[in-house]
Amino acid sequence: MKIFCCISVFLTIVVISGCVKQFVPETGVDPDLIVVEGLITDQPGAHTVKISRSIPLGIEADFNPVRGCHVWITDDIGTRYQLTESLNGTYLTNADFSGIVGRKYTLYIEVMRYDKRFNRWIVDLVLQSSPVEMLAVPDIDSLYYEKVQIREENGFPFPGEGCQIFLNTADPTERCRYYRWDYTETWKIVTPLYQRSINRICWITNNSDDINAKTVTGLNENRIERLKVKFISNGSDRLSERYRVQVNQYSVNEEEYNYWSDLEKITEQSGNFYDRIPSSVSGNIHSPGNTDRQVLGYFSVSAKKSKVLYIDELFKGLVDPYIHCVKDTIRKEPDAPFPPESIIDYEGILYWIIELNTTSYPQYLILTDDKGCVDCTARGTIVKPDFWLEAWENIKKNH
Repeated sequence: MKIFCCISVFLTIVVISGCVKQFVPETGVDPDLIVVEGLITDQPGAHTVKISRSIPLGIEADFNPVRGCHVWITDDIGTRYQLTESLNGTYLTNADFSGIVGRKYTLYIEVMRYDKRFNRWIVDLVLQSSPVEMLAVPDIDSLYYEKVQIREENGFPFPGEGCQIFLNTADPTERCRYYRWDYTETWKIVTPLYQRSINRICWITNNSDDINAKTVTGLNENRIERLKVKFISNGSDRLSERYRVQVNQYSVNEEEYNYWSDLEKITEQSGNFYDRIPSSVSGNIHSPGNTDRQVLGYFSVSAKKSKVLYIDELFKGLVDPYIHCVKDTIRKEPDAPFPPESIIDYEGILYWIIELNTTSYPQYLILTDDKGCVDCTARGTIVKPDFWLEAWENIKKNH
């Protein structure tokens, strides 16, 4: 969500520590901007357009969806593709939609408003993107990782081994000059084996929230090597069991590259109040006939190529997210009822039972105040992702 919040929260909140009054300056910028984030590719599936409103200065950042919009996409031969609202502020194409390389696509949005006088919904604002051509993109040549030694003197909490994921790509046709990447990561977690464990094996999936764009303009050849995709430190349990990352590569035009490059610079800045604000980054969406109305965001159109990497290697010094699990032990008092349930209220705190001894004396309970120690669904899902392959399945697939 960092990308979307960077777009949506168009001003940096200035909070000065200490006993001073917070300074909320006049900015001259509309505090209620429409924010649009959309992407269509040449891969079949439901493609997404998200519509929200920006968060005014001084308000905690959150996704502020715009519901009930009419959203559609047209191409340069007159075909219209209607989108439907699935979640609040999220609009989807049909599941069989796929763009065609060489075609130009335009996004249209009608933001609706309820008119109490006439007791009906009316169009409050019309938005439209510039036509965007779907450009071809080359394959990802290789996706690989290297171990990185982590040392406390470099600012890490404890020493060990981390993982840097790299990508190589090239376009011998010289047609793709501007690139963008994102990724989806999934990792398997296994909770400790306790007597009262509920769910032990789960999967966690995250989408990237980093901006990664690069151009080969000015280079001797259209080749990118050792592009840093993601760094995984030993402060996470991503590498404890099995880790999967799918990296997606897009070809963008110069205008879109500049848009992502400017946003990337903003996210890397320290947040100084006098830095540029996201509203100064011009996207490709506007309100026809209403040039004074600012709109944030970008409608992206690109072919897409993906590559998957699994990591099973052992890494030294990984954090143990379950080292804290055992919190307390309760012994059964004579004639006192012994709670058979998995969760109890003990001294005003909810505890989950890890172990329960009822067969010998003294009877006792071993407790944890972290549900994630006995039920992995506190962090992930027990539903195995359709795309997930275990190590033996992966070997079988590749032979």
